[in-house]
Amino acid sequence: MTAQAFERCIATGGVAVFPADTVYGLACDPTSTAAVARLYALKGRPPDKPAAVLFFSLERALAALPELDPRTRSAIEALLPGPVTLLLPNPLVRYPLACGPDPWTLGLRVPAPGPLAAVALPVLQSSANRSGAADPRTLDELDPAVREGADVVVDGGPLPGTPSTVVDLCAYARDGTWSLLRAGALTGDEVAAALAALAARARR
Repeated sequence: MTAQAFERCIATGGVAVFPADTVYGLACDPTSTAAVARLYALKGRPPDKPAAVLFFSLERALAALPELDPRTRSAIEALLPGPVTLLLPNPLVRYPLACGPDPWTLGLRVPAPGPLAAVALPVLQSSANRSGAADPRTLDELDPAVREGADVVVDGGPLPGTPSTVVDLCAYARDGTWSLLRAGALTGDEVAAALAALAARARR
């Protein structure tokens, strides 16, 4: 029932608080201008600041982005699902409301499986804090205005509390390079090890 209520909220233009594998987040329909505006207003976040699109399964994420080259797809499969946000090339300008001032770059999240694993819809997601405040690891840490402004609140219990690691893969298809933009729940060494192992397999 939790997944159904969440999915119904997203499908009807609502904004939901939900547990990711890192911290609590806010979610809405990534194609709805009104829903995205509500989410950003709840956070007090500038509307031109990019967010990420989150899928609750890797299979659905890859199916939604068929234009990605095989090398980048392999890197995605090596790092997701998990506590990572990947910046990817977006040649078809998918989900522009999530892209901020750079429509050619898309942020992608696929969290480790949790209570919403059955949700089929993608969401625009951002941490459920007011802009500049600490990321909430429990519902008790939510700003009351955020909690009261959301249409659905999904309780996932206490979460790890460290935000996702942000990795830029925009040049990965061209030359295999990547960059760590934000250290988070997955260490830079763990990212490097996963991508090095991928490269080693490709050379065999």
